Amino acid sequence: MIYKARFIFYFLFLWSSVFSVSAQDKPSLKIGGALRFNYNYSDWKPANKTRGGDFGYDMFRFNVDGSYKDILLSAEYRFYAESSGGGMLKSGWIGYRLDDSQQIQLGLTSVPFGIMPYTANSYFFNINYYLGLEDDADMGLKYLYHKKHLDLALAFFKNADILDFGETSEISADRYAYDVSGRNKEVNRGNAQLIYHWGHGWKQQLGVSAMLGGLYNLDTEKVGLYKAMALHYMVNYKNWDFRAQYTTYRMHPQNKEGESRAKVSMSAYGAPYQVAAKADTYIATLAYTFSVNRGILDSVRLYDDFSLMNKKESDFHDSYQNVLGCLVSMGPVYTYIDFAMGKNHAWLGGDWNQSFAEGEVSAGWHTRFNMNIGYYF
Repeated sequence: MIYKARFIFYFLFLWSSVFSVSAQDKPSLKIGGALRFNYNYSDWKPANKTRGGDFGYDMFRFNVDGSYKDILLSAEYRFYAESSGGGMLKSGWIGYRLDDSQQIQLGLTSVPFGIMPYTANSYFFNINYYLGLEDDADMGLKYLYHKKHLDLALAFFKNADILDFGETSEISADRYAYDVSGRNKEVNRGNAQLIYHWGHGWKQQLGVSAMLGGLYNLDTEKVGLYKAMALHYMVNYKNWDFRAQYTTYRMHPQNKEGESRAKVSMSAYGAPYQVAAKADTYIATLAYTFSVNRGILDSVRLYDDFSLMNKKESDFHDSYQNVLGCLVSMGPVYTYIDFAMGKNHAWLGGDWNQSFAEGEVSAGWHTRFNMNIGYYF
């Protein structure tokens, strides 16, 4: 962890030095970041309840955005506790601005799928995030087009971010976003997204996303199929914001004989779990923002985020998540106060390994009260 931090500081120092030497070319470099702390009280953890919850370090991150003429750079590196994966590159790409409407990005770039960058208002995101279908970045090439009412994104992703290039190595779980892991790897995937914006008082957005790619199995050396589609709608009127998204995905891994093809392993934050290979998800969020502007308090955003995972195996049991909360903004300090509920949810009281796969017919709802406090710079 210490060596990773030193490397980041040396990189930033050298990068800024290069820019200052070439001042006549007028390059730009912007460095930002955040420091966050987290408190949680979880009703399914007896010791946590006895202690009255736990409060500790969450994350420290660096953001770097640079440009030289029409060449672009963007990267974000995060430091979590070692038990949650430690240091990891969330995203990082080099780009080229073709003109005011077109751009190309190469590297670990965000996957254009569904509402961007994510559907949720809360600290917990929505179920799609835990299935690798939200706020994800993969290794590839992406083309972006924006003009008037239309946004278009076309991308080819060679694979998820790889930390070990060994021929038979599984992907590392030390990553920010969920990717297929274990004996399967995401390979050679195409993504397309089309979004149409309209309205003034009522600002609306309608979008469709699709992706199609492969799942390479390390045991059989065969390539299975991974496909998904999403349809989303957003509307913003004055201080109100509503978002809805339907997603369907199907994974067909070519596992060795005797291994289930009804579920796959997915990994992030240092630990894998199982996920149903076929499911539909439904997401709806509603938020209202109060402008305060008194003292240090700028605004308060109230929200309720709901998501459902409908699994397609007849003996699998659906997963649910609902987060009722608010975001308190005080200059550069943002505080999420969330009351999160989950059923058959790995992060909210369910069985860690199987909640997003088979689940349990007798599973009940679990709750977590959470406060995340961050200074963003």
